[in-house]
Amino acid sequence: MDAIKPQRVALSRELSEFLVELSIAVQKHSMYPGGHPSLSAAVAGLTRRVGRLLDERTTLVFGVARRQLIIDGVATDPDQPVLRRLAEGLHRHHLGAVSLARGLEIDELEQALRALSVEIDKHGPLGLAPPGRMLEWPHLRLHPLTFDRLELVGVEPDNAGRDKPAMGRAAELWIGLARAALATSDRRETEAPAVAAEPAAVAQAIDAHEGATAYDQVIIGYLLQIAQELQTASGDEAAMLRGRTARLIGALKPETLRRLIEMGGDQAQRREFVMNAASGMAVDAVIDILKAAADASGQTISHGLARMLSKLAAHAELGHEQVRPLAEGALREHVGRLLSGWELADPNPDAYSRVLQHIAHSAPAGGTLPTPPIVPGQDALRLVQMSLEVGDAGPCVDRATDQALGAGQFGDLLRLLASVPPKGDAVAARLRVKLTAPDSITALTAHEPFDIDALDQLLPLLSLDGYEMLLDALASSASRSTRRRLLDRLATTSLDVAPLVTARLHDGRWFVVRNLLVLLQRLPGLPAGFSPSPWVRHADSRVRHEALVLQLAIRDERESALRTALDDADPRIMRLGVLAAQLDCPPSVIPAIARLAHNARLDDELRQLAIRALGRSADARARDALLQLVDGGRTLLGRAKLAPTGPECIAALGALSERWPEDAVVAPTLALAASSPDPLVRQAVERRGGRR
Repeated sequence: MDAIKPQRVALSRELSEFLVELSIAVQKHSMYPGGHPSLSAAVAGLTRRVGRLLDERTTLVFGVARRQLIIDGVATDPDQPVLRRLAEGLHRHHLGAVSLARGLEIDELEQALRALSVEIDKHGPLGLAPPGRMLEWPHLRLHPLTFDRLELVGVEPDNAGRDKPAMGRAAELWIGLARAALATSDRRETEAPAVAAEPAAVAQAIDAHEGATAYDQVIIGYLLQIAQELQTASGDEAAMLRGRTARLIGALKPETLRRLIEMGGDQAQRREFVMNAASGMAVDAVIDILKAAADASGQTISHGLARMLSKLAAHAELGHEQVRPLAEGALREHVGRLLSGWELADPNPDAYSRVLQHIAHSAPAGGTLPTPPIVPGQDALRLVQMSLEVGDAGPCVDRATDQALGAGQFGDLLRLLASVPPKGDAVAARLRVKLTAPDSITALTAHEPFDIDALDQLLPLLSLDGYEMLLDALASSASRSTRRRLLDRLATTSLDVAPLVTARLHDGRWFVVRNLLVLLQRLPGLPAGFSPSPWVRHADSRVRHEALVLQLAIRDERESALRTALDDADPRIMRLGVLAAQLDCPPSVIPAIARLAHNARLDDELRQLAIRALGRSADARARDALLQLVDGGRTLLGRAKLAPTGPECIAALGALSERWPEDAVVAPTLALAASSPDPLVRQAVERRGGRR
């Protein structure tokens, strides 16, 4: 039946991107706590995208199947992991559809996302919630799908637990359709008796839901999937599904079937549905669907043709054994030809038609094919320049801009904005928005080495979303030079990027955490309540060092940071603590500094820094620690003597002379040093006004 094989209708790129962004937003709300900066950015971006989609329609409705979503009569790919995750999550919530209306507020969307992200095992599905639990807002509604006690006659129930394979695809589709059709907004599973999913009952339920857009969206979505399944399915289960679907369609009122066909998308989508039905469904169902599709598409099937098709259907169902396959094949072939004949002849010349065909295919729906370059090389920039000169833009200009950005021509585009023609203000504003979009910033930093001058020009125009992309590049770039340049520029922003930085500190890569801590040191302020204490004991000493630098700058945590630094085994971190103690040495850290001053295994410079820190303190413990450093014991005659002359001894004597010149305990030691034959020792105890 090659003559009637349809081309699959793909979901438009705008709707596909909306569903992907919605799935990511729900996932983020399940991962991050309330108030996390990633959540507000996700909700704001999704609200803007919904607003653009609702510019050309009053409502946006999509239905929910077990593994797919149905929107504009098109079912999403069940193998697309992001969309499948969203469908499965909504299905577990016992939701049949989601509808959004023009005027949607960011608070409404945020509340709905938060509701969808709750743990189902802990709080239960939203669709089975008590009547008081909110499932709708002024411009957003979650439509429950609560009728779940269905019995499928002829299919063994799955009583073997999770390890047993689920029922076949055909049976699953019919159960999903019946469950969606029999669902009501006020009927609870605990109140509903088991019901056999018979076609007549399902048809009666569908007839009763006239005008319910979200409901119709789910039903037609299942019918589309069933039609696609029956194209290739075989066996007893497929035959059972084919028979049930035929009885369902035959039992529907004509106006109901037309309503569903109209809900199934544009003429191309309706044509695909009928072709799929013609390839796999029972022939009597094909006739009913064909008539409804013709009516919905404004086409006319003559009474004579309808009688001929009905007669072929009768022979295909009830004719002689040798006649049935011939009649069925002829019926399906005629339906395919009839659908092909619904298209008007192309009035355009062949050459012009080829040009239009190329333009139409240069941006395929759903983004499944690469977009060919609209113009070669520098001609993309020339097209953007012409757009600025004439003050008008369009899809071709947008694709030319994308092509230039993909080629790394940010500097060239910015030079075009340096002198905008009088008519080009609107186009220039649109181009600036494009250049500062998160995707553009990602593309800019993806080139090694990236255009630093272009980034410097864009920085004043960036939003927090743009800085998030720079933080991504800081974490992912393999070039130390690139990371250093990004770090320098991130630190100069006037925007409050600190929450974005702290949210990334749990990265497993040490250099990413180190760079983020350095960035926090350079920023003007830290988020309220933030503490670097989780990182002061990091396994990597370079991370510990930067965390302690940050903690030393926090007044309430400075003393704790000093103790941690002085107890660290890394000499660089010990040096950091000793230098900080020279500025202000709390009494609680004096024992730790004294240990460093007395530790002969440390290098002389670190010990001398510790001695100077002790000399800055007026605490008696610091004095006693310094006296121990210069105490050389007793001579054979019992006289006190100084320790051997060395850098530590000289430094300790200087500290004692400067801090405790009149102290009675220190005076004998200073007098002994003043009378020493060693000039270095005598100089160490000299007072500013003269000698002792």
